[in-house]
Amino acid sequence: MPSDVYEPFTAFRVERVEDGILRIVFDGPNLNAVTADGHRQIADIWPVIDRDDRVRAVIVQGEGRAFSAGGSFDMLTDMVNDPVVRTRVMREARDLVYNVVNCSKPVVSALHVPAVGAGLAVGLLADISIAGRRARIVDGHTRLGVAAGDHAVLNWPLLCGMAKAKYYLLTCDVLTGEEAERIGLVSVCVDDEEVHATALQVARKLVAGSPSAVAWTKQTLNNWYRAAGPSFDASLALEFYGFGLPDAQEGLTAHLEKRAPDFTGPRA
Repeated sequence: MPSDVYEPFTAFRVERVEDGILRIVFDGPNLNAVTADGHRQIADIWPVIDRDDRVRAVIVQGEGRAFSAGGSFDMLTDMVNDPVVRTRVMREARDLVYNVVNCSKPVVSALHVPAVGAGLAVGLLADISIAGRRARIVDGHTRLGVAAGDHAVLNWPLLCGMAKAKYYLLTCDVLTGEEAERIGLVSVCVDDEEVHATALQVARKLVAGSPSAVAWTKQTLNNWYRAAGPSFDASLALEFYGFGLPDAQEGLTAHLEKRAPDFTGPRA
């Protein structure tokens, strides 16, 4: 595979850290918010990684004070106002989830404040997730006025149980890294300054293992996610249907105006 295979992925940094380890770094403005280009690219990169024989493990992390602050307001505005954009982003969201699930290379995420939206989807779909104690993890879909889609219906009930999944997905309450570890949503919680170093240590352990044993273990465990595919597909369809309803417009406006939303849209 040519050395410039990752050149098209310009919305974030892609680094070969050391032999066998590839690192994806969210490094955009506004606490690494995911732009339209970034949303497409973070979905498309996983099949490329899967075919790259030089990669034995992947680390996903954020630059500076955040992991990822979710989708940019420009992208959300376009989704609310344009059904063509909505349809495209829905396809990308589907591809993002299934491409991470189907990538044979193990993925380690390093989560620190905040972790929201498409970035959070990658972070919690990772095979091993490392969270800082003060990490702020939130799925904000219902606060925006749309159904929890992206990834949460697929894996939150498996990770932390249905009762906790429903509580946090319906209320949009914020989870610290410590609480996320306590309920099983993330693999490991460490001091904030140790998150990136710990992720690298774990990636090195994975590189030292048998590539086929690691890949096949991931493949078979992820059949639990594949079995939940119909639930995920339904949640994604309802999420993006919701982006065309008044509550999504109100949710976005409330975010921009920094106030509580006043949802008056139709009942489901």
